[in-house]
Amino acid sequence: MMAKEIKELQQGFTRRTEIVMRVYFMETLRLGFSHWSQEDLPLAQSLWGNEEVSRFITRSGHFSEKEIQARLDREIENDRQYSVQYWMLFDKEHVAFLGCCGLRPFQPDNAIFEIGVHLLPQYWGKGIATEASLATMQYAREHLQARELFAGHHPLNTNSGKVLHRLGFAYIGDEYYGPTGLYHPSYRYILGAD
Repeated sequence: MMAKEIKELQQGFTRRTEIVMRVYFMETLRLGFSHWSQEDLPLAQSLWGNEEVSRFITRSGHFSEKEIQARLDREIENDRQYSVQYWMLFDKEHVAFLGCCGLRPFQPDNAIFEIGVHLLPQYWGKGIATEASLATMQYAREHLQARELFAGHHPLNTNSGKVLHRLGFAYIGDEYYGPTGLYHPSYRYILGAD
C-alpha cells in the first residue's frame, strides 16, 4: 500500500471509531441521537456543505465554511441556553452519520419549539425523518413540557410536507423564511392532542 492509502484508511478508521464511541442520549430502533460539539465540524461540513441539503435551507444554495461553523456554533449555543439543538443522527447498526433532527427555540417563553430534520441525500426516502421526528416530538413532550411544535419546509421540498402530514402536523399557511428568501409552507402540532 502507498503511504497516502494507508493514511486515508487510518483517517477512515479514526472517524469510524469516533462514531462508534459516541454516546447517544436518545435512541430509536435504528437511530442514535448525539449532541454536537466543536469536534464535530467535519460532520457538520459533510452535511451543510452538501449542496443537495443546503439548497433547501439557504438562499444561495450553499454554505461557506464560515457559515457552516456559525451554524454549528448556533446549535451548540441552543443546547447550552435552551437544552435543544438539531441533534446529530446516527445509524446504530451501520455506524453511519445520517444528518440531524431536533428542536430550536421558536417561542420558548410560550413552550413552543421548531422541529427540523436535515439528512444527507443517500438517506432520503428511508423513513428516517419520520422515525427521528417521532422521537423528537416525544422528547419535546416529556423533557421540555412543550405545548406546541412549529415546522416549515422549502416549497420545493414536498416530501418534507408529506412527512409532516404523516406526523399529524396541521398546515397553517406560508410564512416568510429569511435564510431562503421564500415563503415556506408552515405547520403546527399541539402536543398532548394525540
